[in-house]
Amino acid sequence: MKGSLVILFFFGAGVLLARMGFIPDYFIEHDMTLYMLWLLMILVGISMGSDRRLGEMLRSLRPRVLLLPLATTVGTFAGTALVSLFLVYSAAECMAVGAGFAYYSLSSIFITQYKGPELGTIALISNILRELFTLLFTPLLVRYMGPIAAISCGGASTVDTTLPVITRYAGNQWVFISIVHALVLDFSVPFWVTFFCSI
Repeated sequence: MKGSLVILFFFGAGVLLARMGFIPDYFIEHDMTLYMLWLLMILVGISMGSDRRLGEMLRSLRPRVLLLPLATTVGTFAGTALVSLFLVYSAAECMAVGAGFAYYSLSSIFITQYKGPELGTIALISNILRELFTLLFTPLLVRYMGPIAAISCGGASTVDTTLPVITRYAGNQWVFISIVHALVLDFSVPFWVTFFCSI
């Protein structure tokens, strides 16, 4: 939860600095988010490529394990499409926000690039809230709905921030499934977000 609060703090600080006029005009005139996105993609690639467990996990991967990220994807898209009926945003825009799967840093930048800062901000906040919800309510999700519900709720965060709480309440036997679940969703975020933003 501490990591999510730090992200929220920096986001709020950025908004405050921009509103107070402390950001140089150069950064406003030249959209720096695209360059930050490229840097983020390089860092994600380095992080995943340097993880020694990645090859081991891919070798021991069974097709059945992929059903959970598929279920998370279908459930997220169905839920966001349903919610769009009550919002001013289109189904495609809501599904683009949902396609972040709690990977707020990457998805919000993509959505800002395609749809503007308003929807990008909504994507950032909603995906942070998805992660926070998982951190807070995993004990209840595991108890009343089972470990799969907690993992699915965590989305792409089940490889890092929500993994400890899932492991604590669901057990160590769910670590591998949580990591594979998150890796599949991580890889899918850029494709799904750009697809829904281009509709």
